[in-house]
Amino acid sequence: MPLVRSLGWDIWEVRSSLPHGRIARVLFCVEKECIVLLHGFMKKTQKTPKQDLDLAIKRKKGTGT
Repeated sequence: MPLVRSLGWDIWEVRSSLPHGRIARVLFCVEKECIVLLHGFMKKTQKTPKQDLDLAIKRKKGTGT
């Protein structure tokens, strides 16, 4: 079952476990009552890599929020 948590900077993460120990993540923000998907990736650790979070922050700045 997917879980959602705040990463700060008004960015949220949807976490979902997949078969074979894979982990999927989708980072998003909410702007004017719309969900804006910023970045999606697969990972093998629980911590969100800094480069993925930095990319989401950069893309969020481009949305005007």
